[in-house]
Amino acid sequence: MNSHTSLLRSLTLCVLVTLLVGCQRSDQYPSRPITLVVPWAAGGGTDRVSRQMAAHLEQELAVPVNVINATGGKGVTGHSRGLDARPDGYTLQMATLELNMMHWTGLTDLTYEDCIPLMSLNEDYAALFVRTDAPWENLGELEQAIRDAQGTLKSSGTSSGGAWHLALAGWLMAAEFDVDDVVWISSTGANPSLQELISGGIDMVCCSLPEAETLYKAGQVRAIGVMSPKPVPGYEEVPTFASQGRDWSLGGWRALALPLDTPPHIVETLQTAVRKIVKGKTTIANNTNGTASGEEKQTFPQFMDAAGFDRTYREGEELQTFFAETDEKFGNLLTTEAMKSVNTERYDSMAWPTALLVLIGLTLVALTVGQFVGSAKQDNPLVHTAEPDDAASAPISGRGVLNFILIVGGVVLYCFIVEQAGFLVAAGGLLFLLLLSLGTRLWVGALITVICVPIVWQLFAGLLRVPLPRGEWGL
Repeated sequence: MNSHTSLLRSLTLCVLVTLLVGCQRSDQYPSRPITLVVPWAAGGGTDRVSRQMAAHLEQELAVPVNVINATGGKGVTGHSRGLDARPDGYTLQMATLELNMMHWTGLTDLTYEDCIPLMSLNEDYAALFVRTDAPWENLGELEQAIRDAQGTLKSSGTSSGGAWHLALAGWLMAAEFDVDDVVWISSTGANPSLQELISGGIDMVCCSLPEAETLYKAGQVRAIGVMSPKPVPGYEEVPTFASQGRDWSLGGWRALALPLDTPPHIVETLQTAVRKIVKGKTTIANNTNGTASGEEKQTFPQFMDAAGFDRTYREGEELQTFFAETDEKFGNLLTTEAMKSVNTERYDSMAWPTALLVLIGLTLVALTVGQFVGSAKQDNPLVHTAEPDDAASAPISGRGVLNFILIVGGVVLYCFIVEQAGFLVAAGGLLFLLLLSLGTRLWVGALITVICVPIVWQLFAGLLRVPLPRGEWGL
């Protein structure tokens, strides 16, 4: 009996010690991985800065920091996901200029007052890029081409009504064009837009110089000009718009922020860590120059300089004042009649699956009505038919119901995976699998997929200007 009592006491003591240790660990911050939400696509400037910051935060905080690209909704999706998260310090937001813009256009109620700003990391001005084989060498030649093209030239860089779209629209207005004289193709960020540019799908891209650095240094794109008051350090060869006779400038910013009500001690911990990082007091392995050893170390300012990013940082009252002034500036600009058309687009990225669901719904209604009418005719003694209408009277089979569910499920699945996989991969893959499930031969299904998906792409992305997602692989 005593041995059992002793064993029970020992087990109880072990449990209490384990719980005590667990409670002590949970009170420490951080004690588990942190998520950094980025509202724009992978590969763009915001994504590159965010991933570098995440790597330094991992080094400083000693926990994993995972970057999540939450694209869509012209920046609303990503900002909402980060700033509406639980205020426990385990979700960080990489906020961008759109936080000063979205609420003015009615996209969201979120403003800079709905977050706790930790620190702004940089401020980059918009620039205009064309392919190197384009016939325009400077801003004057491009403006003349716009006059001659009569609204057929296409541009991109971000979502419709986003910061870079606003920059381009402001330039057009300054040059006495209508904002629709250049067709804006909505996208999830600078990287997919630049890929579309070099593939010949659009004529120009508006984004920051660092976002296009790789293609610019490789000679695949030409910088027509940068919308800054003075030459950008590291890109002194790129002429400003002002030096080419066009008085227009606009830049963007990026800042780390937390949800409201985050405990003060967590805010202070993160602010201290970010302050050390932006001042170059932390280092991580640098493998960007082809060395695999990882022995060469790099600070955050060194990365920003090497990548061509401005590294102006603000915090505290200075940052709050900067946010308030920028918000007021865009409020005055975006509420004017001339800018209202910039904030609207004919269709959004869900136009394609919505159209499919509507067609499926109409088909279901037609089948139901057909069955009802067919049954009514057979049951009516006054109606005589030479042959029974087998098609109308036959009940819908279980296989038919299953096929219908598969089709609807495929459309719903498309909505969930298209941002990551891209339209061509998501639509093509799901269409092929659905055709096989319906009993189509392998080669017939492949042929239908190869023909139909590109046609749909041209119809929606080209003719209707629907911003179909390109995904992680640009497809």
